[in-house]
Formats: sequence, C-alpha cells, structure tokens
Amino acid sequence: MLYRLYKAEDFAALYAIEEVCFQPPHRFSRGYMRQLIRQRDAETWIAEEEQRTAGFGIVEWSEETAGIVAYVQTLEVLPEVRGHGVGKELLCCMERSAREAGASSIWLHVDAENAAAIRVYEKSGYRLGGREEHYYGRGRAGLVYAKTFVTSGVG
Repeated sequence: MLYRLYKAEDFAALYAIEEVCFQPPHRFSRGYMRQLIRQRDAETWIAEEEQRTAGFGIVEWSEETAGIVAYVQTLEVLPEVRGHGVGKELLCCMERSAREAGASSIWLHVDAENAAAIRVYEKSGYRLGGREEHYYGRGRAGLVYAKTFVTSGVG
C-alpha cells in the first residue's frame, strides 16, 4: 500500500469512497469536501494500492489558546480493505502532518457504534474525552477521542 498526499486528480476516487462509507445526511457534499481539502491549514492523505484509492484521511489544524490543535475531519477506508492496517497507517500520516504543523494534540469524533474504528484509535493512543448525544443523527452519539503528542525536550 502506498500512502501519499492528495493530488487534484484524486478527487473523484476520494469522493467515491465517501459515497460508500457515508449515507445522506451524514455524507459530506462534494463542495464541502473540496473546501476541506483546499484549506491552507490541512492535509489530505491517500492510501493507494495498484493505482486504486483504498482510503483517505483529512486532518486540519488551528491556533487555539493552548497552541496549535489538530482535528481529524474524516478517516475513510473501503470496506474490502478494512482490517489490514490501512486506517491505522493513514492516522499515522495525519498525525505526522499535524506534528509538522506544530500541533501539540489531535482530536476527533467517532460514531459510538463503530467498534472497529474505536479500537484503532485506542490502540493508537487516543483516549476517550467525551460523548456528544445525537452527533451522528437522532439516537447516534459521537465519542470524542484525543491524543497529546509527546515532545522531546532539549535539555
């Protein structure tokens, strides 16, 4: 599997994955997805196998009072390649982008019923920080997970 940054010609394949992974009204519109990808303070990572897009992730960062904080907008992997470490590797790529941007932490929302994704986040060092009822629609809670990056101090 090849992991690389997004190029404009990736959009159709990327959005096709969005259509597989999310149903309306939880699916991002094409316009909103383009807006996320084009942000100055964001990067989109692509997982590609034999020139076929297998997954992607979008991470953004912003200056907060406590410093730069990153947010995982989305992490999506085609159903047929799930369970093979693609999501974990994309998450690592997004974390690297966030660190390089100076972020001290990263956070995300995940559907409380998405046990597979929750396992990936927990194994990657994310800790449960909260719950937002109805985040994914009526009766579907979103869990908030966060990870603080360890910085090496120069002494």
